[in-house]
Amino acid sequence: MVKIGNIEVGEFPLLLAPMEDVSDPPFRAVCKENGADLMYTEFISSEGLIRHAEKSVQKLDIYDYERPIGIQIFGDKIESMRQAAEIAEKAQPEIVDINYGCPVKKVACKGAGAGILLDLPKMQKMTEEIVKQVSLPVTVKTRLGWDDSTIQIVEVAKRLQDVGIQALTIHGRTRKQMYKGQADWTKIAEVKNHQDIHIPIFGNGDIDSPEKALEYRNTYGVDGIMIGRAAIGYPWIFNEIKHYFETGEKLPVPTLKERVDVAKRHLKFSLEWKGEKQGIFEMRRHYTNYFRGIRDFKPYRTRLVESMDSNELFGLLDEIEYAFEGAYAMA
Repeated sequence: MVKIGNIEVGEFPLLLAPMEDVSDPPFRAVCKENGADLMYTEFISSEGLIRHAEKSVQKLDIYDYERPIGIQIFGDKIESMRQAAEIAEKAQPEIVDINYGCPVKKVACKGAGAGILLDLPKMQKMTEEIVKQVSLPVTVKTRLGWDDSTIQIVEVAKRLQDVGIQALTIHGRTRKQMYKGQADWTKIAEVKNHQDIHIPIFGNGDIDSPEKALEYRNTYGVDGIMIGRAAIGYPWIFNEIKHYFETGEKLPVPTLKERVDVAKRHLKFSLEWKGEKQGIFEMRRHYTNYFRGIRDFKPYRTRLVESMDSNELFGLLDEIEYAFEGAYAMA
């Protein structure tokens, strides 16, 4: 059983990655229902939290059905991060997570996210202050390095473990790679298999099928896998991986009815969380992913993203189920 502190997260946990504008409570709800073992919030700005910015504070929303869950924070100022961790703990998650991996320019080039990989002493000090501040387990998500010439991921892991983090997730790309190229899991394995590392090590990057999940589990020996983009519009991937691990067989692909049903549940959660207007708006990015691969779907997609009436949207989803009957019939 893998533990983060005293929190049991499964024999080989599947984690939902913290994705900006994606990993909100409605999306997390459908991922949890479909097998995610541990999830994280979208990353939350430490400066936003300590200034009580509405957008940042709302990202602290967590629900009992999501547990265990971690709140992820990011920032470049040690004192702000310490205060943000204190605020995050009051929201009563199971875990406080630190983002040392975000590659986007507006974050990394200010020294936050993956930017801190250029200053390991500061990263170590920041982490130490957060661990001291909270009584919850602290975890970290990071990348291999800033670029190929700055990969020190074993040293990073040792320093973070030394100051008290309870688990580490490593995305197998550098900041320079962004999301391009192939994730290098051999570097993740170097951390996992290092004689001085004893905390759980989770791998992240490129896992988009049950077959690849099994191959990477067996090849690289990680304690669990974090899944990001492959879960967008396809929360079934968690249970598909678990079933494949147990049986060696693939589950049938979700039927059109199953996709419509989950899209409806996602929309319902979104309306409950954000209200009519914002709930409808937040769902728009997901429709294409739920119905990816259906021929001649564009007119329906246009109607889904243009409608501002929830009853009309539920009616459209019902209409899709009958208009494209037989789609996804093949496993």
